[in-house]
Amino acid sequence: MNQTRNFLLFALLAVAYLLFMAWEKDYMTPPAAASGVASAASAPGVPNVQPGAPAISTAAAAGGNAPATLVTVTTDVLRLTIDTRGGSLVRAQLLDYPVAPRTRKDPNPAPVDLFDDTDAHYFVAQNGLVSSSDPAAADQPNHLAVFQAAQTAYTLAAGQNELDVPLTWQDAKGLTVTKTYRFSRGSYVIALDQKIANGGSTAWQGNAYTQLLRAEPPHTGNWLQNLSNPESRSFQGAAWYTGEKFEKLPFKNFAEPKDKLDAPFKGGWAAMLRLYFFAAWIPPAGEIAHYATDTVNPGSEHPRYLIRAIGPTLSVAPGQSADATARLYVGPNRQGQLDAVAPGLDLTIDYGMFKAIAVPMHGVLSFFHSLVKNWGLAIILLVLAIKGVTWKLTAMQYRSSAKMRKLMPRVQALKERYGDDKVKLQQAQMELYKKEKVNPMAGCFPVLITLPVFYGLFYVLEYSLELRHAPFLWMPDLSAPDPYYILPGIYALVMLGTQWLNPAAAGMDPAQAKMMKVMPLLFTVMFAFFPAGLCLYYAVNGLVGLGQQWWITHHVDREEAAAKV
Repeated sequence: MNQTRNFLLFALLAVAYLLFMAWEKDYMTPPAAASGVASAASAPGVPNVQPGAPAISTAAAAGGNAPATLVTVTTDVLRLTIDTRGGSLVRAQLLDYPVAPRTRKDPNPAPVDLFDDTDAHYFVAQNGLVSSSDPAAADQPNHLAVFQAAQTAYTLAAGQNELDVPLTWQDAKGLTVTKTYRFSRGSYVIALDQKIANGGSTAWQGNAYTQLLRAEPPHTGNWLQNLSNPESRSFQGAAWYTGEKFEKLPFKNFAEPKDKLDAPFKGGWAAMLRLYFFAAWIPPAGEIAHYATDTVNPGSEHPRYLIRAIGPTLSVAPGQSADATARLYVGPNRQGQLDAVAPGLDLTIDYGMFKAIAVPMHGVLSFFHSLVKNWGLAIILLVLAIKGVTWKLTAMQYRSSAKMRKLMPRVQALKERYGDDKVKLQQAQMELYKKEKVNPMAGCFPVLITLPVFYGLFYVLEYSLELRHAPFLWMPDLSAPDPYYILPGIYALVMLGTQWLNPAAAGMDPAQAKMMKVMPLLFTVMFAFFPAGLCLYYAVNGLVGLGQQWWITHHVDREEAAAKV
């Protein structure tokens, strides 16, 4: 049983899976109901989600029509826009991550936009305070209240390690809230402090909350374009960590009551994920927060999906003050670095059920990259390393295949002798294999190793940020398909060479033989939509395997020729 035959079922399943995902993206998106769209000011709110906590109203707060301004903040890695209405972060650009590979024609492509306040791409981070001592008060320091900023632009200067951006709000009763964002050099973590100073005559009681609000990314392109677009295959939606368990909620399941989040836990965080980048609100580690998900304006053209964390109740006596803190991560999925920001944050790089294989494989790839400084060369070294580890196993497979080919005339003679008596035929075949010391199952075990490696590497190359826009030879991006289809073509030639060493006469029925002739074309089409890095791995792996198989087959032929002399 050679490797190519064992890959047949896998290839068909893989192609069917990718085609189904692309088709579903095109044709299974439910149409939006024809209802009105709420105003931008009222859209972010949802009903109360924490028992005993005050409601966070969808109605426009007092001052909701007051003028708001935009404040621009620029650090060495981020460019953000803060709306003084609520002090919300409504735009965020990741300056070190361009949307496209750098080329001679475009050496400085635009940076990735993570936050965006346009309707179709809506993704913002909000926060605020809501009162339980006076829940009917129209004027509250929530995410609809208008804050005041001292200036409209802040920049982290050369030699400056931290930058504070304060926003203030005050009501007629003497309650003052100072919301301060702190940015640090080289960091994608933004610290938030909401300081409540009670200058009134009565106690203030309420809760701080943080939330992420996002619209589902618009569907663009046809099914074929989506098939070759890794972002269309990646997870899009909310995720959270309970302090012990990581969970996800895709946008399509937000409306399912059984899937909704509504629970308190300590040491967790709440996030919105997309391919390579994400945002996450991280409450203080020792604080119990109540987390919830919901859909805002579900019947509109662009419904918005919300994940929120409400902190514990705060009580501020007259003349006293209190602080509510949190951190916001706005940046890339950098494996091995996120758990230092918050426990469990590395889980946002979701390799699924193949994590046990993908994570160490990423580590080996990173090690090779540290030696050669190129991800394409690192993939080639990974091929050689895996081939070295499995050399004896694959040698057994190829040796068995070569001997099986030599036995095929005798196997065919047995078939003619016993006809339809399958029991006697099987007994005679087993006696022949035992006499000639051939194990027909010798090729199965290497394939069982190869398939998990394939899937593990697929996820590494598709979801690992480091390989995004990584160039190699003619390929500008190893995480995207080969633009010239050279590697899929090379792999097709490798398969033809493998078939030449394992001709159809080697025991296949006519239907199998015909299918084997189609295999090179099938794999060429399949690999045309896979990341170029994966195609590189399998092209090199196939070339090395073909060379090994040829050498072993030639060696077996020489052994038999010497035995006849």
